[in-house]
Amino acid sequence: MIWWATDATHDPARISWVDSANGHADFPIQNLPFGIFSPAGGAPRLGVAIGDCIVDLLACANADLLPKAVATACSGDTLNALMALPASARRALRHRLSDLLSDSAHAGRMKLHLHDAADCALHLPARIGDYTDFYVGIHHANNIGRQFRPDNPLLPNYKYVPIGYHGRASSVRPSGEPVRRPKGQRKPPEADAPLFGPSARLDYELELGVWIGAGNKLGDPIPITDAVDHIAGFCLLNDWSARDFQAWEYQPLGPFLAKNFQTTISPWVVTAEAMLPFRMAQPARPQGDPAPLPYLWDEADQRHGALALTLEVSILTAAMRQRGDAPHRLSSGPASNMYWTVHQIVTHHTSNGCNLNPGDLLGTGTISAPERGGYGSLMELSAGGREPLVLPGGETRTFLEDGDEIILKATAAAPGFAPIGFGDCRARIMPA
Repeated sequence: MIWWATDATHDPARISWVDSANGHADFPIQNLPFGIFSPAGGAPRLGVAIGDCIVDLLACANADLLPKAVATACSGDTLNALMALPASARRALRHRLSDLLSDSAHAGRMKLHLHDAADCALHLPARIGDYTDFYVGIHHANNIGRQFRPDNPLLPNYKYVPIGYHGRASSVRPSGEPVRRPKGQRKPPEADAPLFGPSARLDYELELGVWIGAGNKLGDPIPITDAVDHIAGFCLLNDWSARDFQAWEYQPLGPFLAKNFQTTISPWVVTAEAMLPFRMAQPARPQGDPAPLPYLWDEADQRHGALALTLEVSILTAAMRQRGDAPHRLSSGPASNMYWTVHQIVTHHTSNGCNLNPGDLLGTGTISAPERGGYGSLMELSAGGREPLVLPGGETRTFLEDGDEIILKATAAAPGFAPIGFGDCRARIMPA
């Protein structure tokens, strides 16, 4: 099978008997993302977003509506078992759900297992064993690097190695949970010794999350040609960052308390299958850049490994909420501003024999554009705090203040296909 080939589930003419799905900005029938939800008064279980509703997969499995090969994987309270299935089994489930939700002959039975999303709570989609954050947004790396090394913003390894570090899985939280301003050590330039207290330079980072499906055995690397078989889906990811802590602690071992206090993700897993129409060629490397080493190179990945996604960041301050204002967009840009593909980061992660497991989470690192309108963090937008942003109503920001809410969105679009979205990834800053 050609892994990037589309099928009937991607047909833009396909509509659903769930009226709210037709033309839905995020969850038309062409999307069908998986998540974990609780209906009012109920326990967490697997669900699929369709328009303004959620399909109860546990109830569907109990009613013998789903393929038997996947029914057991739909009976838990995390997506780990579903993610661990072969891609062929996930495709079979997607096809069955698309048929159940498009053919009105099934509407009578399926309506029994449909919930209004507004009445449900959403949870972390998987039990995350490990979380790794990469640094593949080259424009972010350049923008930040210029603040410290104007003549040489990128370190020598950047164009050879997909840079990453191991984050903290225990503090990953779903959209909507507030972020407590962290306390830690920081050393202002004028101080003789470090201080301990709340971060004064709290920031967001606009990233994609990559969910691992089938894992690999310890000592058994994943070849670049097989990486596609190990990706279950995608989400939005906000890697909150205390820039003042980071500047003091990151040498010589890299991020620690500046990053591990919380990471926010969107709760719906947009499957690798749903994203097939939005595969695009990886942008060509600038002339003179080194070619990736052979273990990171695959022609098919270069032709289809990037994602046609538009990413967006907005802010809603306490004053804006009080006035009833809409969120203010801070930036917008394409996810193709990644120097390495998701397949390359999976391959590199396992190249030394490291084992990945179903439900592991990878972050791409901040995805920025070369121009200001597409910057993915306040560290870039405010030039390290030197150039305050002016918001509607006259407020200014260099970094986040208590009460600020950051909202990430993503839309996948390609000619000849129905656009799909990821849903919100949002959180509000609470006092330390």
